[in-house]
Amino acid sequence: MKILSIGEILWDVFEGVECLGGAPFNFAVHARRLGHSVRFVSAVGEDERGDRALAALEQHRFGRGFVERIPGAPTGVARVVLDAEGHPAFTIERPAAYDLAELSDAALAALSAWAPGWLYFGTLHQLYPQARALTRRALAACAGARRFYDVNLRRDSYTPELVADLLGDADVLKLNRDELPVLAWIAGAPAHPIENFCRFCAGRYGCLAVCVTLGGKGSAVLIREEYVETPAYRVEIRDTVGVGDAFAAAFLHGLGNGWPAARIADFANRVGALVASRPGAIPQWTFKEAQGLR
Repeated sequence: MKILSIGEILWDVFEGVECLGGAPFNFAVHARRLGHSVRFVSAVGEDERGDRALAALEQHRFGRGFVERIPGAPTGVARVVLDAEGHPAFTIERPAAYDLAELSDAALAALSAWAPGWLYFGTLHQLYPQARALTRRALAACAGARRFYDVNLRRDSYTPELVADLLGDADVLKLNRDELPVLAWIAGAPAHPIENFCRFCAGRYGCLAVCVTLGGKGSAVLIREEYVETPAYRVEIRDTVGVGDAFAAAFLHGLGNGWPAARIADFANRVGALVASRPGAIPQWTFKEAQGLR
């Protein structure tokens, strides 16, 4: 598949250790690892962290084509504190360079000519008007692309009005169990049972698929009319940063391959478990390792 990912690239700072992250970047790395053609749109600052981010982009074979450098704005940073179970709490420093990203007319024309089949976005990046305008322009330029909305709510980085607006753009909606009551309130949907929530959102917003990650309980997935709840794989958790992003990439991989809902959910659970068992948001893993989990 051709996938365009738009949003934040930032440094996750764990007790002084810095790891490159940001949900749209993590998703892009995992999607490329699954064999897809991925382009990534964001921005970094003209600073040392920006230098390191661009070097990492080259390492992951994204290049700098759609990642700007913004004078006077810092490269994004999220300070991460892990609880005893490896679950993160984020403090995100803003504004950051990715909040001020733009796409030139030439860049938009290039993306339109590339004709992606999917466009991925989240909530955090859309909070600033300039970033929301960028996404709107990309959606218009790539009108044939289906839209994957990975909710990823972060403290002080969303409003109910913004989430409601983004829901209207979604062909695929992904969220986690903590976000479920918030989304149910915003959409006016039933929060329980989860199947009713998924069917409500699919009907109201015209979604092809709705998925809810359930942590240690696996995931709940509705694809067209087929609903499944699939158990998680038990692993020793190092940290859960980036697990949802890996799940999203694996989910879209299965969806694009036309797999049935149960197989898609199982594969996404496998990939999420592998990432949870290793440190950082984008650790190395292979398809064979995911298939080998028991």
